[in-house]
Amino acid sequence: MRLPRMRNVMAWTLVLLLMIAVALLGVRIAGLSSLPDLQPWHRLVPQELEADELDRADWQAYLAAEAAIHQRLQRELIEPVTAAGVAPFSRYSSDSPVYPGKLPQDWNRSFILPPAGAPRGVVVLLHGLTDSPYSLRHIASHLSEQGLLAVVPRMPGHGTVPGALTAARWEQWLATTRLAVREARRQVPDGPLYLIGYSNGGALALRYSLAALEDERLAMPQRLVLISPMVGVTRYARYAGLAALPAVLPAFAKSAWMNVLPEFNPFKYNSFPVHAARQTYELTHEVQRAFDAAEADGRLQRLPPVLAFQSLADSTVSTPAVVRDLFDRLPANGSELVVFDINRSQAVSSLLRADMSSLLEQLLPPAERDYDLTVVGVVPERGRAVEARRTAAGSLQVQRQPLGVDYPSQLFSLSHVALPFPPSDPLYGSDPASGEDYGVALGTLAPRGERGVLVVGLDSLQRATSNPFYDYLRERIDEDL
Repeated sequence: MRLPRMRNVMAWTLVLLLMIAVALLGVRIAGLSSLPDLQPWHRLVPQELEADELDRADWQAYLAAEAAIHQRLQRELIEPVTAAGVAPFSRYSSDSPVYPGKLPQDWNRSFILPPAGAPRGVVVLLHGLTDSPYSLRHIASHLSEQGLLAVVPRMPGHGTVPGALTAARWEQWLATTRLAVREARRQVPDGPLYLIGYSNGGALALRYSLAALEDERLAMPQRLVLISPMVGVTRYARYAGLAALPAVLPAFAKSAWMNVLPEFNPFKYNSFPVHAARQTYELTHEVQRAFDAAEADGRLQRLPPVLAFQSLADSTVSTPAVVRDLFDRLPANGSELVVFDINRSQAVSSLLRADMSSLLEQLLPPAERDYDLTVVGVVPERGRAVEARRTAAGSLQVQRQPLGVDYPSQLFSLSHVALPFPPSDPLYGSDPASGEDYGVALGTLAPRGERGVLVVGLDSLQRATSNPFYDYLRERIDEDL
C-alpha cells in the first residue's frame, strides 16, 4: 500500500509545482504591460566572435571585428533611426547630443594607452556588465602617465546595442580577457603584469588568475586590483532564465528584458536583458568552483595578492560575498580590502535602516585576519571629516589616517557604480571638469517632482555616480602598482 500512496504524493507534488510555475509565468506576463515597447536597438543582435575564435585571434583581428560591428550599426540602425527622427536624445541618432560618433572620443571601443617612454610594466583593465571601456578611462590614463602600458578591451556584447547582451556569454568575456593579456605580454614581454577589474570585470580577473594557476601558457599577473568585484549576485540571477521563457512567443518578446529604458547614456546601456543576469550568475558560480578546485589541490597559495575596493552599500553585487567568498578564502599573501562606509554623520545617521547601520560591524567585527582591512568613513564625533582606518593582517591595532576631506552632505553612501569615477568626470561626476562635453552630465542631475511621471525611476537617478574619495583610491592603486 505504501508504493501507490507515495506515487499519489509525488503526482500531487508535481501538479502543485506545475501550478506554481504557471502562476509565476502568468504574473511575469501580466507585468510586461508596464514595460515600454522594444526599440530597434533591443532587437538587433550583432554577431561577435565566439570564444574559440577569440582564442585564435590577435588584438588587430579583434579591433577589425569590432569596427565591422560598428559599421553594421551605422547602416542598419543609426542611419534609419536618425532619418525617422524618433529618438532625438538617443545614442543611436547621429543628430543627438549623446551620439558617441560626434563626442570628443568614442569610448565604446577597445583602446591601448602607451606611456610617454619605455613601459616599466603593463596593466589590463576589464570593464563591467552593460558598461564600456569608458568606466576605466581615468585609471588607465593615470597608470599610463605612471609608466605602464594600459590595455583596455571592450567585452563582447558591450559598447554597441543592448540587444547584443541577449546573446553574449561569459565564456566570450573570459576569452577576450585572455586575448588582452596576450597583447599586453606581446607589447611588454618583460616587467610586471597587472589586472584591474571593475564589477563583472573583477570576476573575469579572478577567473583568469585562477586558470593561470593550472595553465602555464597563461601569463600570471603580479597583482589584482578589483573595484566593486562581482563575486556574488542576488539569488534571482540564478533563476533569471525562467523569467524569459515567455519570450519564445513573439507576443511576449519583452519578457526577455528586466528593464527597457531610453538609451540616453553614450557609454552604458540603460536597458538590461534577462540573459545578462543569468550570465553574471554563471560567471560568479564558475569563479567559486575554480576557487574550490584551487583550494583543494593547494594551488590557491600561489594566487597573486588582491587589492579590492568595495562600497558597503551596493545593490548590484553582494558586499557579504566579497568578504566571505573572496577575502576570507584568500591565503595570507599581502591582500587588502578597502571598504567605503556609509555616511554616519549625525545629520544622516538617524535616517539609516537598522540593517545597513549595523552591516559593517556584522561583516567585519574586530578580528585578526589574513588580509589588511581598511575602512574609509566618518571620524566618530567629528562631523563629516573622513579618515582611513587600517588594520594590518594578523593585528587588532587600528592605524588612522585623516584624508582631509568631508563626507559630502548630500550623500548617504557611495554605490556600486560610483567607485571608478572622480567627481570631475564629465559624464558621471558631481563637479564635471570643463573641456569635455559628452552631451549630458548625469552626475549633476537632481530631479524633483511627483512620483510616476518619469520613465526612469527616481532611485536610479539619485544613485551616486562618482566617488568623492577617488583620490584616495588612486593613491592606493599607485602604492600597489
